[in-house]
Amino acid sequence: MELKNITSHEYTLNKEKRCKIKKHKSLLIWLTGLSGSGKSTIANALEIEFFQMNIHTYTLDGDNVRSGLNKDLTFSPEDRSENIRRIAETSKLMLDAGLVVIAAFITPYACDRELVKNIIGFEEVVEIFVDTPLAECERRDVKGLYKKARANEIKNMTGIDSPYENPIKPDITINTLEESLRDSVKRIIEFTIPKIALKKEIESLNQLVH
Repeated sequence: MELKNITSHEYTLNKEKRCKIKKHKSLLIWLTGLSGSGKSTIANALEIEFFQMNIHTYTLDGDNVRSGLNKDLTFSPEDRSENIRRIAETSKLMLDAGLVVIAAFITPYACDRELVKNIIGFEEVVEIFVDTPLAECERRDVKGLYKKARANEIKNMTGIDSPYENPIKPDITINTLEESLRDSVKRIIEFTIPKIALKKEIESLNQLVH
């Protein structure tokens, strides 16, 4: 629904000025994959590395967001899409504040991942596919969700009775069975530094990559 009589207010302090004082550009790093694939683990380790490099970050995680901002949403296809839309709009505000946002969400539908890029801008989104096989995700089953889904105790479980559409051309693909957490994080950082570094800061940031 399009609201009438809404006018955006342009403030004197903009994204460019906020990024300048933080000494890096803003960026959205979007981790997508099945439940239990390792998204949150990677996001946490990545944020720690960025913090040590004096890069201003914030991590948005599926369960954390659903316990507050999106606690009114179910796991129906429609609500899943609304969940992602709200997260994208929240991320956009954080990017405007000059932050590097790390988002860890299943994001099962290709159309929703496309929506994120349209809301944010394709040049400011890095899509990372955490490509852990379903069998391994079920073996881990930290939250016990797969067991409940197999027992028909919960519905709309991605990978069981709800589809996951693999990204066609993600910026980075990670297989946690073949690559260590440290190597995965290093690869992400090496890919993102050129995107977030201001021209005069790129050399110093590259020196901080572990």
